Amino acid sequence: MRHTKLDSFPKNFLWGSASAAYQVEGAYQEDGKGISVWDSFVTKPDTTFKNTNGNIAVDHYHRFKEDVALMNEQGLKAYRFSIAWSRIFPTGKGEINQQGLDFYSQLIDELLKYDIEPIVTIYHWDLPQALQEEYGGWESRTIIEDFTNYAKVLFDAFSSRVKYWVSLNEQNVFITHGYLLGTHPPAVRDIKRMFNANHIANLANASVIKAFKAGGYPGKIGPSFNYGPTYAFDSNPLNVLAKIDTEELMGFFWLDVYGIGKYPRTVIKQLETLQIAPTITKADEALLLEGLPDFIGLNYYQTAAVKASNNDSFTGKMKMNNSGQKGSSQELEIPRISKFVKNPYLEQTNWDWTIDPIGIRVALRTIESRYQLPVLITENGLGEYDTFEDGKIHDPYRIEYLEKHLSEIQEAITDGVQVLGYCTWSFTDLLSWLNGYQKRYGFIYVDRDEESERTLNRYKKDSFYWYQKVIETNGDYLNETGRK
Repeated sequence: MRHTKLDSFPKNFLWGSASAAYQVEGAYQEDGKGISVWDSFVTKPDTTFKNTNGNIAVDHYHRFKEDVALMNEQGLKAYRFSIAWSRIFPTGKGEINQQGLDFYSQLIDELLKYDIEPIVTIYHWDLPQALQEEYGGWESRTIIEDFTNYAKVLFDAFSSRVKYWVSLNEQNVFITHGYLLGTHPPAVRDIKRMFNANHIANLANASVIKAFKAGGYPGKIGPSFNYGPTYAFDSNPLNVLAKIDTEELMGFFWLDVYGIGKYPRTVIKQLETLQIAPTITKADEALLLEGLPDFIGLNYYQTAAVKASNNDSFTGKMKMNNSGQKGSSQELEIPRISKFVKNPYLEQTNWDWTIDPIGIRVALRTIESRYQLPVLITENGLGEYDTFEDGKIHDPYRIEYLEKHLSEIQEAITDGVQVLGYCTWSFTDLLSWLNGYQKRYGFIYVDRDEESERTLNRYKKDSFYWYQKVIETNGDYLNETGRK
């Protein structure tokens, strides 16, 4: 619908930014921390752009007070960060590493000193390597108990100071890339194993949410999901059907479990026909229903367009653009379902990610209509090249990107969607997993590159000051600077 007057952002709106432990902290073997699967994965040649790793990252572990002071200067109301499981339990379980707990306690206190709401992500991909070696990580049901015990330690330690918890971050990403495409740890390419690991991750997620609620901890908890709505390439009925099939398989297959505690029947039926469905017991079904969240965390970056697939076999071929050379990616095809194609109405970044601000409104409306749950936007941002000149970084492209997305979020709020907050990705520049350090997302430029840590000094970009004004005015500045 087209509105003539927009609602204001809620008075208690969480204007925030975000990060993940592996991507910012560094100090990967300090103060008792154990090795994670990412620490191990990146030691293999050519797994990441220019063999970059998070051993030092942007040194947030030693510079968190400096970073939080910058957050305060910008006026952030919230900061979403993840806790490294192997800092708390170096081998994933057993004896607690008190130094790890102390670090995050200090970070939380530093945030609260400036009235910045800590949003804690319990798991952001960095599984302790010891659990991967002991029982195969997410492929074993043993992880359900270990993950729940780890989460309860965090709840006991921090729930008096933390009101918002994210249980799993982007399960669809770490499962598909880890077990189908083989581009993330544990670098497996086996579709049956993928669906098995995914089901166990769903059970672990539900178990943690159930434990949070059973423990009477204050606050709210929910998973964050990387959701990009799918469009039919055109009105050809076969392409429309491909859109429905793709969204059920790549979107609702996860979101329905989170939001209503059940898998889509259509997807499960096809997996059973292909004999790749996970084993789902009555106890599993009960647990999924007991682990419903208080909100859905939305990580939004792009949408997809699809045509119907004419292929019958799955090759798994998919070339990701990790270099920043525009046009170097190759889209995935799901046999007998869909072929991903470029949307002619939208532009793409240098990493071939589609830029679609209206898509975030589509995502918000879809979650609202399907689940009637509040949404916390846990990630949204633009990864691009930034140029550092004379201590200044001009990034009008990032400002335009964020401004247009925020405008669509305000439209969705006016539609009636309950949006709790908005966390940009990211606050500082960071290690972009497979993409190295040249793909920059932050409001703060960090002086380092793929070859060297350089000074690691922090510099404020133009977008830092723009978001500062947005926060100061609770979003009214968006209307002053023009809309769409």
